[in-house]
Amino acid sequence: MSDGMRVDLSALDEVIRRLWRLLDDMEKAGNTSKYETEIPINAFGQVSGDSCVFEEARELHGAHGDMKAKIEAMIKSLHGLIDDFSTKTSKVRDRYNDGEHEIKHGMGGDSGGSAKGQLASD
Repeated sequence: MSDGMRVDLSALDEVIRRLWRLLDDMEKAGNTSKYETEIPINAFGQVSGDSCVFEEARELHGAHGDMKAKIEAMIKSLHGLIDDFSTKTSKVRDRYNDGEHEIKHGMGGDSGGSAKGQLASD
């Protein structure tokens, strides 16, 4: 701003919109991993009380549950990271926008300065 650099606010707006879409996709992935990936224990083999026709059925079901929990945690972590970046990007965009308004106001851009085609000395 005072150093003569300009910031393309429309590019920042596009980044923010893309981050919001990504957050929405992450929300869908999180819901899918949490609610649509449960595999019942009998899918790994018949279970009857404490005995299994397929001996490793309980172990496989437990491993599936562990991996499911890890995937949910990863998605939650990524969601938090993207949300944090999105929030910070929005704040940066707002600061640049406010700075531009202050500069315009300071130069008379918002104060109804000289009319178009009229010089200030007229």
